[in-house]
Amino acid sequence: MASKDADPSLGYLTRKDTEVKLPRPTRVKNKTPAPIQITAEQILREARERQEAEIRPPKQKITDPTELGDYRLRKRKEFEDLIRRVRWNTSVWIKYAQWEESQKDFNRARSVWERALEVDYRNHTLWLKYAEVEMKNKFINHARNVWDRAVTLLPRVDQLWYKYIHMEEMLGNVAGARQIFERWMSWMPDQQGWLSYIKFELRYNEVERACAIYERFVQCHPKVGAWIRYAKFEMKNGEIVRARNVYERAVEKLADEEDAEQLFVAFAEFEERCKETERARCIYKFALDHIPKGRAEDLYRKFVAFEKQYGDKEGIEDAIVGKRRFQYEEEVRKNPLNYDTWIDYIRLEESVGNKGRIREVYERAIANVPPAEEKRYWQRYIYLWINYALYEELDAGDMERTRDVYRECLKLIPHEKFSFAKIWLLAAQFEIRQLNLKGARQILGNAIGKAPKDKIFKKYIEIELQLGNIDRCRKLYEKYLDWAPENCYAWSKYAELERSLSETERARAIFELAITQPALDMPELLWKAYIDFEISEGEYERTRGLYERLLDRTKHLKVWISYAKFEASAIEETVADSDVPEDGVWEHESKKGCVQRARRVFERAINYYRTSAPELKEERAMLLEEWLNMESSFGELGDVSVVQSKLPKKLKKRKQITSEDGSVSGYEEYIDYVFPEENQATNLKILEAAYKWKKQKHSTDDE
Repeated sequence: MASKDADPSLGYLTRKDTEVKLPRPTRVKNKTPAPIQITAEQILREARERQEAEIRPPKQKITDPTELGDYRLRKRKEFEDLIRRVRWNTSVWIKYAQWEESQKDFNRARSVWERALEVDYRNHTLWLKYAEVEMKNKFINHARNVWDRAVTLLPRVDQLWYKYIHMEEMLGNVAGARQIFERWMSWMPDQQGWLSYIKFELRYNEVERACAIYERFVQCHPKVGAWIRYAKFEMKNGEIVRARNVYERAVEKLADEEDAEQLFVAFAEFEERCKETERARCIYKFALDHIPKGRAEDLYRKFVAFEKQYGDKEGIEDAIVGKRRFQYEEEVRKNPLNYDTWIDYIRLEESVGNKGRIREVYERAIANVPPAEEKRYWQRYIYLWINYALYEELDAGDMERTRDVYRECLKLIPHEKFSFAKIWLLAAQFEIRQLNLKGARQILGNAIGKAPKDKIFKKYIEIELQLGNIDRCRKLYEKYLDWAPENCYAWSKYAELERSLSETERARAIFELAITQPALDMPELLWKAYIDFEISEGEYERTRGLYERLLDRTKHLKVWISYAKFEASAIEETVADSDVPEDGVWEHESKKGCVQRARRVFERAINYYRTSAPELKEERAMLLEEWLNMESSFGELGDVSVVQSKLPKKLKKRKQITSEDGSVSGYEEYIDYVFPEENQATNLKILEAAYKWKKQKHSTDDE
């Protein structure tokens, strides 16, 4: 009865019965290293020594024809059985045939080879082995038959042709070998086949035949290498005229090929060896004009070396320029938007002085318009146009072309997005140099209409001012201020113009209009210009009024200092000339009034910083230092003690440096200013704290 745990899939054995019982691993108790260590080399040597000798089958000795027949029958049966199993295995057929050959049964061996070829006649190894067997055993006609069939069936296998020709040549059958070569050439083999035929003819001094084969060779393979070989062959045989003719025919046919550079170099070197330096120079120049620059690197190098060896100074310079031209062409081919390279290339051409070539490079350069309408991409590109226009004007002297260059450039720039003031101004200045004032005004007017810029307004106003057109200058300033009402420079220059024309009221009105603008880019410069204007006009009351209006807007330290300095330097003519005493009493009184007014300004400033801006301690300290310096400069009229009592003490303090996560990362020192009133307040706080402590102590004692 079967066990309960038996599994039918395991032949009714239990899992326990089928478990693989591995030997229990020995437990190493002592893990210390053994006193005698065994190396890996000793283990391998011991394993080698203990190997058993290889079992070889006994040698069979055949003593009579019957045993030999049995042996042959048995081997043939083995081979036939093997062939039936693996019919497509070529090595089995080869072993079978070679065994029959070893038995000197050549008919049977041929039969095996033929059967193998029926299976796979495309396998050229079978043909090679078959023919070698026939040749080895000196069956020449059989070998010829095999080679002939092989090259007929597999004409594209060069090895078969080589072996066939080699056999005939070894037998001295030169005519037969030539006939085989001709059969092979009808299949148009590769270059090596033709070259083998040529070498074959040269071995037998058949030079004319070799020439004829070369002619057929270059027709079959019209490559640069083939023509060069042909020409060198003629040169080697001393046929210089025929060699030159070969090169000329090659140039006619292959001038536009990719590897034409090699042909031109070889042709030039040929002429150089023939002492025809002018011919060689012409070949180099013709090649450099016809071959694309990207493929003429070696040609340029050879040309420069040639000119250094045979040329004069001009020729050497021309060759070096050509080499640099090639380098620039290569760079602009890789990156046509590299405008710095184009500029360097143009400078090179300008140094040569060929107008046609210079213009061609300029036109090619400006044709590479930046792909994006962003000013940063156009900043280098625009210099190509500028250089082009300057070249046409200064070097070429063609004014109409210069005008066309400027016109095309201005038409190309997208003025709605950005513009270049430089190009507008250069175009206008060019028209002025041509005495075309109307054209210059038209260009600058278009510039203001399409792309107004500070530089354009300034230059246009400068031109009109030089011409003495004041009304035009005023109109331009009005347009300038309409376009940029926040531009303090424009307001100042406009007022300066009116002042230079003695139009004081107009200048003052312009300043008044300027300071009422809601937004200004540099208001401090405008106010300073207005104040300087009033001071220069001697309007001290107006100047004070301006300072007061400025203080209503800002209480900056510099404004207070400037106001005080003005008051210290302003001497009013309050007394008529007739009333001025000769002893200078009036001057002394006037200076005293100036000092008092300056002090009042400083006192107002100190009062402002003490009450309204107590945190601005450094500014207040600087103001006091300025006041102290001014009092010192007054001499007898000054009173330094007034300021010294208000000077602060400088204290060096430390404060924590807090990092982003809120932790304290260190300390830094800073200068703090303690003013006299703050010191008194501190002393009062100390007294108050002491009184409080004393009172608290008395109450504790009473308890």
